[in-house]
Amino acid sequence: MIIGVIGSGTMGSGIAQLAATAKHEVKLFDANQNALQNSKQKLAKLMNRLVEKGKYAEEEASAIQKRISYVGSLNDFSDCGIVIEAIIEDLGIKSKVFAELEGIVSGDCIIASNTSSLSITSLAASVSDSNRFIGIHFFNPAPLMKLVEVIPAIQTDEKMLEETKKLIASWGKVVVQAKDTPGFIVNKVARPFYGEALRIYEEGIADPATIDWAMKEIGGFRMGPFELMDFIGNDVNYAVTESVFKAFYYDSRYKPAFAQKRLAEAGYLGRKSGRGYYNYAEGAEMPKPNKDQAAGERIFERILLMLINEAADTLHMGIATAKDIDLAMTNGVNYPKGLLAWANEMGVDDVVKGIDELYKVYHEDRYRCSPILRKTTLF
Repeated sequence: MIIGVIGSGTMGSGIAQLAATAKHEVKLFDANQNALQNSKQKLAKLMNRLVEKGKYAEEEASAIQKRISYVGSLNDFSDCGIVIEAIIEDLGIKSKVFAELEGIVSGDCIIASNTSSLSITSLAASVSDSNRFIGIHFFNPAPLMKLVEVIPAIQTDEKMLEETKKLIASWGKVVVQAKDTPGFIVNKVARPFYGEALRIYEEGIADPATIDWAMKEIGGFRMGPFELMDFIGNDVNYAVTESVFKAFYYDSRYKPAFAQKRLAEAGYLGRKSGRGYYNYAEGAEMPKPNKDQAAGERIFERILLMLINEAADTLHMGIATAKDIDLAMTNGVNYPKGLLAWANEMGVDDVVKGIDELYKVYHEDRYRCSPILRKTTLF
């Protein structure tokens, strides 16, 4: 099968590399010829480094690069079996591209979007034969991240869905299926990792360094929430939170934090700007956490309870299966355990008790317990 990729930015280039590594002929399109050339040069440099490190033989690295054609017209996609779009997150722009693309590709070509925030169903409506439209959400960097979320639109044909899942799995990916809901699995379930950490910080319970320490040393997470927000970029992370909050009709569980909004407004975006929750200037000292074990345990448990509640509600809403939810969080954001498995380990009754205690303190809908947690003792 010939794979088409629209957009030669970081994500599009990564998807093209991934498909070429899986021995597909790939056509990478970008309207910007300089962007295409830049993508080709970056891949050549990357492959040279991988050869030097012994990851690939020279012949194999050369073969991967030769499988990718850099094309300047959508008309070159006429013989593709699937075309994956990875351009700017703008519904109007994407829809226009898909409408043009449909008149070029064959009738059985799968049309896919890598969007992380837009409705797959809305995008599918931009083509007349929306049965062959689907969402395929890769994580960055696409060649390295194991997880791929596959999201059928309401209109997607079951056969197209299964073909897509089989294809992506053949590329060595862990494939999970999600309902077309804001944030899909990972970006929805992960909101409390940031949101509850920010709430604890805003309440003056602990500073970012202490919260990060608790989540890493006690919880076993690879990065603390404030480290991760600084890594992602506070502008980007805030925008995602705001988008999910709006998409869920302003559900208080996804409410953005003023603390992060102010940092974004000040230009304190994190690592990329040299300052965020932490100062990354040369010679700057990182703040020391308060390593009080009991206080750290309370911080960790509060954030974990909210994460489990979100995962449980994702199951309750039929967005994904319990297996796929846990696979998504361990493979997509490297959580130390699946959240539903973690609930089983803690005891679901104790999870409910912990969430109810938070509700008693705050009396906010944010801390409502998912109904499914009250109905089951084991996931």
